[in-house]
Amino acid sequence: MNLAPSRPGAVGALMDEYERAIRDLTRVVVGLNQAEFDCLRDAGTTDEDCRSIATVVRHVLRSGKGYARYLGDALGFVPAFTDAAVANPTEAVEQLEGLAHHTATALEGQWHLPDQVLAGVRIQSRWGPVFDGEQMFEHAIVHVLRHRRQIERFLQRVAEMDSQESPGQFRS
Repeated sequence: MNLAPSRPGAVGALMDEYERAIRDLTRVVVGLNQAEFDCLRDAGTTDEDCRSIATVVRHVLRSGKGYARYLGDALGFVPAFTDAAVANPTEAVEQLEGLAHHTATALEGQWHLPDQVLAGVRIQSRWGPVFDGEQMFEHAIVHVLRHRRQIERFLQRVAEMDSQESPGQFRS
């Protein structure tokens, strides 16, 4: 197994895992065409961020920038993000890669931050819970993983429906 170079320290380990989660999400999104990206996947949801792959990706990007800002405020750095629109799968991949890059750049030099510092900060989230720095970073990682899974399930349902409509036929 080929692993990407790893950063030192606890913050470095968290950043490596965040990058990995984003890379895994981009692998799912990169092969989509525009119709697959925009297609309504869950008409019954009350969550506007979970109706299509496009809305899920936009939600992941907005949230990722928010997590980086929470961490930046708590740890004393300022992440530099642009708020570009995401209209297609190519832009989604570029923006996701940019999210990872800008977060890593903002954290540069913080890889060896002592555990006491990371655990000692308190971050009041807008949705209620109070996190320490490590918990917020872990939440950011799992958030990407959960939505990657959601998108994979959207695509799996389509594949299952296609196979039921055309038994015995192979679809690429």
